[in-house]
Amino acid sequence: MYDKEILKNGLRLVTHHMGQRNSIALGILIGAGGRYENTKIKGVAHFIEHMAFKGSQKYACEEIKEKIEGVGGSLNAFTSEEQTCFYAKIPSKHFEQTFDILADIVFFPKLTTKDANKEKAVIAEEIKMYADQPQHHVYDVLEKLMWEDHPLGQGLAGTVESVMGMSRQDLLKFHQEHYTASNTVIGIAGEVDNTKIMRTIKQKLAGLDKKEIPGFVPGHLEQSHSRYKIAHKKTEQMHLILGLPGLHEEHKDRYKLSLLTTILGGNMSSRLFNEVREKRGLAYSIGCSVKFLHDTGLFAVRAGVDNRKLVQAFDLIVKELNKVKKYGVTEDEFTRAKDYLVGQLLLSLEDTMDHMLWMAEWVMQHNKVKTVKEVLDDFAKIKRQDIQAIAQEIIDENKFNLAIVGPVNKEQESELKGILQI
Repeated sequence: MYDKEILKNGLRLVTHHMGQRNSIALGILIGAGGRYENTKIKGVAHFIEHMAFKGSQKYACEEIKEKIEGVGGSLNAFTSEEQTCFYAKIPSKHFEQTFDILADIVFFPKLTTKDANKEKAVIAEEIKMYADQPQHHVYDVLEKLMWEDHPLGQGLAGTVESVMGMSRQDLLKFHQEHYTASNTVIGIAGEVDNTKIMRTIKQKLAGLDKKEIPGFVPGHLEQSHSRYKIAHKKTEQMHLILGLPGLHEEHKDRYKLSLLTTILGGNMSSRLFNEVREKRGLAYSIGCSVKFLHDTGLFAVRAGVDNRKLVQAFDLIVKELNKVKKYGVTEDEFTRAKDYLVGQLLLSLEDTMDHMLWMAEWVMQHNKVKTVKEVLDDFAKIKRQDIQAIAQEIIDENKFNLAIVGPVNKEQESELKGILQI
């Protein structure tokens, strides 16, 4: 059972009591991420995530870590395209202190010029680190190919130039605009006491301003022919991603696409894993993923392949995608994929942290939480033929976007263009 409340200032709270637990997982989610930035301040949401841990109005940098880790807890944060999340997991009896710390660093960070200048160098090294890792860099190449000249295609951390060029005023302005009560969801799961939680949250955050939630540039994908982009790099392995426009987070067919993703490349019994890796040894790493955003989405197949087998591997991937469009999936594949996704959900929800993130993200994205039963009922309604139908909708050769990082030669590039029909 989920308890959802909205404070007078618009702040949303969702809690879930999980019996026989000694811990509480706490998350503060802000509806601000990479897509809310322009080119000048690209990476500012991620920058603020870093800066929050440098000290707040009430807590020094060292205190933040020591007071939570000192009682056996842990804390961290992440930034995505559409949200920034600060979270902690602690023994239940330390909830009030932990919430006070987390809320203080999120809503009342110092954001000093001195700290910002030091952190710029740290983030610049982080950007360089991911650029040096082809399995990560290839995602940046794909997103730039698909969303060129759009915030979704410019990298969550920004560029070294954009980060180094940001001022304290840039950080403050973004924080003031986005870190507001109506743009915040607090999620708490574990050994919860709702009376204590509400009292603690109101004491700390009832005074936050209620402001209009900032908008974003629409991310609709218009594409009439296949495209590719190669980042030539001397590597021992080629890294490729084939990306296609997916579905937005409210789409009625999102669970159908999740099932298709699992059947094609969601685990070690998937089609692509068996065909590309097990039967032919063309790749060590192969899989599918799906991303649902507010108004757009992404379906992707990624692989790490032998440099000499790039074309052979990509050709096989395309053939497998076309095969599921033409022939659909077997009853066994369909049942296994459904049981796998349901099983993974149930297993994850046994953990207080995963459960907190699941329900808080539901509220952030949909302003409600679906019960597990409702999700299971949605999956139960899906029929085997629905998977072929969603495959025919999503897998369109005119909308292929191929991103590669590695030492692609001219002959390989020519053969890839032939497969892409460019």
